[in-house]
Amino acid sequence: MRFCKKCVMPDTRPGIRFGDDGVCQACNAEEQKNKTDWDARWKELEALCDKHRGKYGKGNWDCIIAVSGGKDSHRQVHVIKEQLGMNPLLVSVEDNFTMTEAGKHNLQNISESFGCHLITIKPNKRVQKQLAKICFEKWGKPTWFVDRLIYTFPLHMAIKFKLPLVIYGENISYEYGGIDSEETPSALAQVENGVASDIPWSELLSDDVTEKDLYLCKAPEMNNDFQLDPVYLSYFIRWNSYENYLVAKSLGFKDIKHEWQREHTPEWFDQIDTMGYLVHAWMKYPKFGHATATDYASKFVRYGLMSREEAVLVVKRFDHQVDQKAVDDFCNFTGYTLREFYEIVDKFYNTELFTKDKFGQWVLKQPVWDCRK
Repeated sequence: MRFCKKCVMPDTRPGIRFGDDGVCQACNAEEQKNKTDWDARWKELEALCDKHRGKYGKGNWDCIIAVSGGKDSHRQVHVIKEQLGMNPLLVSVEDNFTMTEAGKHNLQNISESFGCHLITIKPNKRVQKQLAKICFEKWGKPTWFVDRLIYTFPLHMAIKFKLPLVIYGENISYEYGGIDSEETPSALAQVENGVASDIPWSELLSDDVTEKDLYLCKAPEMNNDFQLDPVYLSYFIRWNSYENYLVAKSLGFKDIKHEWQREHTPEWFDQIDTMGYLVHAWMKYPKFGHATATDYASKFVRYGLMSREEAVLVVKRFDHQVDQKAVDDFCNFTGYTLREFYEIVDKFYNTELFTKDKFGQWVLKQPVWDCRK
């Protein structure tokens, strides 16, 4: 493994690129923000909103915002409704894992605090269970079904209500490193960003899962009669996860700090809606040698909130740990025993990156704390 000289991100993150200077594309993207004319970008956003505001019938919505109820969602609605005067329809996907009290509060708050209608889909529970098991066992991606819907369901609602402008949060590949790393306002290609792609759909079908069950997972086809215009808000405003948290908190968002001391991450405000979902985020560790702690330690370095040396210690402490509360909820949902769960996980450890120690535990061959910049 080779690690970024500025942050602690390894080159095993799918799609990430390192420059000749040993710096990852996410750090370079953060540096580029210092050169961006954000006033000009804001004017572009104002012009985009002017193009759609009030165009779809008196009293009707102007756009759709894809939300989860999280910190980023609160920032999105604040910008679009309260700062730009739009009338958004909020669209959300709520998985079937156990919701946290903070998650329940935040989803209600984003509707009540901003005075917005919220359409939430709760996926077919039987299908989610079946696909969680299939995708977990075959690809180590247990939340593929839900993740796919997060990208595609808002587009289906946009067509249903004839609202071309659909607003998503950040371009994950550009902000954090990935395949689709071009900085662009258009979110048309985001379904292929790696989070919810790379699954052969033919292997998902069975007596329990039909093509009809996957209908909403397919991005709607574009036609000349109605053109969708999905965009990333992160193109128009400087995106910062920690700043989003601070803004969201002032708007009624609750973090998880006093409800759940999570074992896998140093932060207390991201992906806090449900418990079992977090298994997906951690599964990057056996496959790629890094997980949520690396992600956030790297962000904190880029944001100037942490030194690289401090980030290394965070990775060493948290990254290898899967949160037991998340595992228990995931197993309760899917029906796995803990033994079955860990046997499946064991199969995904990448032997190019990991070896077993004298206790039979998987350990990284080249952890960041043993590597020079």
